[in-house]
Amino acid sequence: MIRLIALVLAILVQPVIVQTTTARTTIQPARIDRKALVSRHAVELTRIDPHAPMMVGNDNLGFTADITGTQTFADAYSPLVPMLTMAQWSWHSFPNPAGYAERDGWVDVPMPGGRTAPFPWIRDWKELETRPALKWLRENPHRFGMGRLSLVMKRSDGTDATLNDLTETRQKLDLWTGVLHSSFRLEGVLVRVETRVRADADTVLLKVSSPLVATGRVRISVRYPGVHPRINPDPQDWDNNDAHRTMAVERSAGHIIAERRLDGTSIWAGISAEGGRIDDGGAHRFIVSGSGDTVKVQMGFAPERAAIDIAKFDQAADMADRGWRSFWQSGGAIDFSGSTDPRASELERRIVLSQYLARINASGAYPPQEEGLFSNSWNGKFHLEVTPLHTAHWATWGRPDRLERTLGWYLDTLDEAKASARLRGVEGAWWTKMSGPNGWNSPSTINPFILWQQPHPIWMAELAYRARPDRAILLRYADLVEETAKLLASLPHRDAGGNLMLGPPVVPAQENHPPLTTTNPGFELEQFRFGLILAQQWRERLGQPRRADWDKVIADLPSPPMGDGLYVPVAPGAEDFWDITRSAECSRDAHPPKCLNRDHASFLMSLGPIPGRVDPLVMGRTLDAVERHWDLRQLWGWDFPIIAMTAARLGRPEAAIDWLFLDQKNNQWQVNGMTPRVHLEGETQLIGPAAAQAKAGPDGPGYRRAAETYFPSNGTLLLAVGMMAAGWEGSEGQAPGFPSEGWRVRTEGLTPLP
Repeated sequence: MIRLIALVLAILVQPVIVQTTTARTTIQPARIDRKALVSRHAVELTRIDPHAPMMVGNDNLGFTADITGTQTFADAYSPLVPMLTMAQWSWHSFPNPAGYAERDGWVDVPMPGGRTAPFPWIRDWKELETRPALKWLRENPHRFGMGRLSLVMKRSDGTDATLNDLTETRQKLDLWTGVLHSSFRLEGVLVRVETRVRADADTVLLKVSSPLVATGRVRISVRYPGVHPRINPDPQDWDNNDAHRTMAVERSAGHIIAERRLDGTSIWAGISAEGGRIDDGGAHRFIVSGSGDTVKVQMGFAPERAAIDIAKFDQAADMADRGWRSFWQSGGAIDFSGSTDPRASELERRIVLSQYLARINASGAYPPQEEGLFSNSWNGKFHLEVTPLHTAHWATWGRPDRLERTLGWYLDTLDEAKASARLRGVEGAWWTKMSGPNGWNSPSTINPFILWQQPHPIWMAELAYRARPDRAILLRYADLVEETAKLLASLPHRDAGGNLMLGPPVVPAQENHPPLTTTNPGFELEQFRFGLILAQQWRERLGQPRRADWDKVIADLPSPPMGDGLYVPVAPGAEDFWDITRSAECSRDAHPPKCLNRDHASFLMSLGPIPGRVDPLVMGRTLDAVERHWDLRQLWGWDFPIIAMTAARLGRPEAAIDWLFLDQKNNQWQVNGMTPRVHLEGETQLIGPAAAQAKAGPDGPGYRRAAETYFPSNGTLLLAVGMMAAGWEGSEGQAPGFPSEGWRVRTEGLTPLP
């Protein structure tokens, strides 16, 4: 017994990394006070921020709330804030009387060796007007909003209260328990609201307390929308009541279970009112009235009736709170308290809020869409090239089970990916770029040719294994790794001189290169090579021999292309890429078509998230050139932490911090922890359907705000800061990505990157 107690104590007081302002040392201080760490970054508001509502949720459902803790005043927010209740599983398709299938979007595209292969390629966005199959395939399936929970408030004279009637508005998001506390006064009378989401069911819990509840001047509305044809950013249709059905199949004064039918989609909804009753409120609407000063309402959703479980409110609320406390007490943590760098507290805030938002938006059974459960972009579909930017951090932050939820989708669609590879005359599994649950690749001008998502399943499986080295994990993902590696080895082809080439067709991570003439994108070359190296290690762990054909590809893949002594995005045009980029006509304010110093600086990614075989001196000079000559306005939110990872691996921790805090429109961190997606007016990213979702925002002349949140920013920040704190294979010292001056870095539960 004494030995057992000693062992437990040893585990509980395991070393914590501390970096002081004078030296990097490993000591054994008290463990991080996680409650204090999380609680000091609680979000507090006293008025509406039209660009930054709050979110509550669990691992599967997100609920966006206004200043009242409900969805009452949606019109007071940006048009890009749709106030949704959306789940990972809430997918819908419009009717398909023509029976369009994935093949109806294909066109033959030239491939190496004189053959052709089918791709869902749109040469010009105008084709959407003449080829209805393309439009249907691009839009379906899509995520949809399931219900709106709001307050119905009356003035003393019986007229409807408005936002202007509310005074002393206060709101606090308690991150430790996931509870949103809101309060306000209506004609001087206090109203308190608590909002949370159950841990064990996709159910919103709302507790409203006020004398106005008993008098009927404050009631609760539950309303169900249809699906609007525009889909983005708000898929809710509140006008066409005949286009969907709500059928109550079980009902009492305080309890309803209803079936919801939207075209061919059927879901189940439940409402419970403790301390009140439920009445009809019109089409697809119910009104909850309280019998006393407090009413407790549950609004739940499920894909099947059996999953609608309306538990006792207080029990459900307690489980929700415990779910969040358990989340924070598990996995990794970083504490910067005691640092003298003035940016430390802000970085800690971003880290904590990013973890909170990632649990809600990026830990479900499907890869996350780029705006998570907050709003729809690209029809609510997910983009597999950025999936690890959302989810890879789960493994390095000691929560690999959350990453494995996403990997489950890859296992489920492996056969579809293998069929896509056969269709294109290669081996293994070909992973889509923009997809829904069915794994179909959505038609686009560029999506079909993007390749940097192909190695991701191997990298994510490897991170899951390193976080929990278990043979069961090796066996679980053995086929996924093997089939993905077959694709990586068979897709590169030999040119007439016997040289191995990647593409055409290919669109690199820097997406402004023509697909039919581009070859050998530098980052993708390193990705493919690194993926094959990991796949060989996977085989060896399972006691299998290395594959000689894979080793041949590893040896023969060309090095990342260079020009003028610097790394460049792709091989074509390598020699004059930097000459053009540095020219006056390619300044940050002017962009002729030949200027490519915009979008993602993908060549920097060869040393950052992965340990590419680059020359550190050359990469250092390339990083300097990007800082001087790139149009930094056109970087996306995930670029800043990715570049910080490059700087960290180069031994430039000060630069890494500077990149994390670079003052650009797409690196703004709002009070709720979200970063917007902002484009330049006329930027190519706004051509075509994407232009319809761009709205004028607060970013000043020359900019268009396209979204109020972009969750790859949050996931990549966690991946980058985790690496900077825990290190990577071959790094030296503690917290090697942080400066030795000004930063005190304490960590728990983090895993180094390869």
